[in-house]
Amino acid sequence: MRDFALELEERKQAGLYRTRRHVAGPQRPSLIADGKPLLSFCSNDYLGLANNPANIEALRDALSETGLGGAASHLICGHHDAHHQLELRLAEFTGRSSALFFSTGYMANMGVISALAGRGDTIFSDRLNHASIIDGCILSRARVRRYAHGDVAALEAMLAETSGHKLVVTDGVFSMDGDIAPLAELARVCRFHDTLLVVDDAHGIGVLGPEGRGSVAEAGLSEEDVPVLIGTLGKGVGTSGAFVAGPSLLMDYLVQKARTYIYTTAMPPALAMATISSLDLIERDQGRREHVLGLVSRFRREASAMGYELMPSRTPIQPIMVGDNHDALALSQALEERGLLVSAIRPPTVPAGEARLRVTFSAAHSQANLDCLLTALSDCRHLVQKTDMAV
Repeated sequence: MRDFALELEERKQAGLYRTRRHVAGPQRPSLIADGKPLLSFCSNDYLGLANNPANIEALRDALSETGLGGAASHLICGHHDAHHQLELRLAEFTGRSSALFFSTGYMANMGVISALAGRGDTIFSDRLNHASIIDGCILSRARVRRYAHGDVAALEAMLAETSGHKLVVTDGVFSMDGDIAPLAELARVCRFHDTLLVVDDAHGIGVLGPEGRGSVAEAGLSEEDVPVLIGTLGKGVGTSGAFVAGPSLLMDYLVQKARTYIYTTAMPPALAMATISSLDLIERDQGRREHVLGLVSRFRREASAMGYELMPSRTPIQPIMVGDNHDALALSQALEERGLLVSAIRPPTVPAGEARLRVTFSAAHSQANLDCLLTALSDCRHLVQKTDMAV
């Protein structure tokens, strides 16, 4: 039998041990975590909609009409009219022909990728893709070839030498770096090489593009350019679940083949109604996007002036590169002692030697909240101020 206790101790010694926090109350910048008040900069609630009163009211109103649980899978008797209405709304919102509502983003990626490729096929995956994409590739049993992050030329060379059914899958916004995939170039090479392009825009939906329609819309790409668009609803949209959108033929195919859609209980239909409310709000409230991106711009300017190494991101995901696991933990702990919650991200979530603090911004943050973060970062510079960090 494996020595599980030894493995856990080894993780602690390597600075890789993880713990869960107990959060009380709603998700918002001011949290109660492990019994103490903290100002959080590590949520994916980019538009501050997870605790939005209108969405909560929409959920409450729907409960009396729909009940609570989904009670069955979509293909038995769990596909409620509320789910259908949300799928129509998601198709409209993303500019696609059709959409399917999944339980989670992880399940969407696992189900979609493993349904669209299989034995004898080839999947090309960006090296920095999310774990759910990686696991979907493994589950498919297709041949998987990873290309260097964002390297379209390398990908094109790989596509040119590969025959048979091919699929390229990429994040739209990369969750740990915050940068955006070269989507227009990817669409071009996929069209030329007769390859199906799948984009997971989990961190772009709601934040980027016209009316918050995401990174694919920001790049001006149509359903023909990006046939399969995946997104989560528990980040910028502020509710729960996920979706895939694209041509009606492919959505019908996924209903027949996507195991994570077929063999699981449908999400509570009231959540679908709350999500429709949130999508309506996202479309009409440009001010939320302008505010959060304004916070990002100020943070980048002032944190860089302090000497912190930031990554080339213009999204609400703003990693501070540290390198060493223990140094990243020390900086995170020092910020927590000053009342701030900023998570240290370590391998295997990021490559070895690239530990970082992942700062994320929300439209619910104020300029005063950002003042607190910048002041604390100024106080803590000495913890990572080594030879590679300017004063």
